[in-house]
Parts: sequence; structure tokens; C-alpha cells
Amino acid sequence: MTEVEKLYDTLKGIQEPKGYFFNKDRERTLELLQALIKNRERYGYMVCPCRLASGSREGDGDIICPCAYREKDVREYGSCYCNLYVSRKWNEDGADHPYVPERRPPEKLGF
Repeated sequence: MTEVEKLYDTLKGIQEPKGYFFNKDRERTLELLQALIKNRERYGYMVCPCRLASGSREGDGDIICPCAYREKDVREYGSCYCNLYVSRKWNEDGADHPYVPERRPPEKLGF
């Protein structure tokens, strides 16, 4: 079993009971998980692969996966910003999904 597959199994077991599911697009999911692993190697923590990290754990605290915005994003849009974590309904819908806007405050976007 690869490192990304182990991470998939671990996080799935932790997050599904909380109502957060991986995107059914397994290829996309595994790419995002691989990016989380890469960021953990780079920064020492699994920072969101869809956002720019500062390299400061304190500065990046809101975007360490699962980010501080996931709950509200999934509740409102059915998906987090990256589309890694989604609701059950989001996975079951065959329709196009709405774009999830960036919630991170502008002052945290520039370094």
C-alpha cells in the first residue's frame, strides 16, 4: 500500500463518521492527498494544496487540512474549496457543482 493510499484510508475512517466524504473522483482525490503529503514534507504540516502557504505554521493555521473553512463550505456548497471533502449529496448529484469561493481573509492571502 502506498503512502497516499494509507492517508486515504486513515482520513476516510476519521472524516466519514463526521459527514465529510472524499470526492468520488478518485484520481482528483489521490492527487490532492499526494499534494498534502508533499506539503507535509515541505512545511512539516499538511497545508491545503489549493492555497499559497507561508511556511509558518502559525500563519497557515487556518489552512491546515482540513481547513477552518471546510465546515461552512461543505454546508453551503457541498464541497470544500479544493473539492477534496464533499457532502454525500454532492457525490450523488450528477449536475455541475457551484464554484466554492475563497473564504480566507485577503490579509492572509499575501505574504
